[in-house]
Amino acid sequence: MQIEIIEMEETRCRFLLKDASHAEANALRRTLISDIPKMAIDQVEFHLGPIMADGKEYESVTPLFDEVVAHRLGLVPIPTDLELMSFRDECVCGGEGCPNCIVMYSLNKIGPCTVYSGDLLPLGHEAFKVRDPLIPIVTLSDGQAVLIYAIAEMGTGKRHVKWQATTGVGYKYLPIVTIDEKKCDQGMQCVNRCPRKVFDNVGGRPVVSRIYDCTLCNTCAEECDQQAIEVLSEPCEFVFEFETDGSMSCALALETALLIMEAGFENFGEMASELDV
Repeated sequence: MQIEIIEMEETRCRFLLKDASHAEANALRRTLISDIPKMAIDQVEFHLGPIMADGKEYESVTPLFDEVVAHRLGLVPIPTDLELMSFRDECVCGGEGCPNCIVMYSLNKIGPCTVYSGDLLPLGHEAFKVRDPLIPIVTLSDGQAVLIYAIAEMGTGKRHVKWQATTGVGYKYLPIVTIDEKKCDQGMQCVNRCPRKVFDNVGGRPVVSRIYDCTLCNTCAEECDQQAIEVLSEPCEFVFEFETDGSMSCALALETALLIMEAGFENFGEMASELDV
């Protein structure tokens, strides 16, 4: 199994998976979705009773139920350092909570205003400050206020979707599009009708320019009156695409997924070798 990077951005990645079976491709997809550790808010404590600010008394209430606000906070992407943080139940503190396994946040806002993710302030290192500060949480009216303390910890997508670091994870067979120059009448139907704009008109001839964008829909072949186009796929090569929610980079997510798969295969091999057959 080999990987060739096609496009690598901070939160978006496209790569080519070579010499792999469909089972191996799907295993990588499931690992990217479910097994990558990630930080997310899991506990939220709301202040009850009036809140005093600037000599004025505010009511500790929002238009939304506390459970809804807590749910929204849980889905805010929290910066994740896999080398620094560990799972709470595996930490040396025995799960009580320490700087090695949890990050505490505070949120203190008075209305009228809209509360955003950027209002979450880490009680500690600034590296854990939310990177996307414009995610709306709740809107406060005049006389309303919130005082919240939240705890983020490590988890995986198997436990809850808020610990899912990647989104839009998918793959397809590598397309193979060939044009028979002898049959092509240069009518350009393929260039004009392709929904993914895979072809370009180069000197009056259709040329495949963006093969990775092809979705194997076969529209180009169907629209070609001369049957000059053939659309096939490579059975052992896959075009992968995914994004991250911003809690970590795509490069880190992909590297972590591959390490998790490698460890899983090694563990399975060791268990299989111990069987009496």
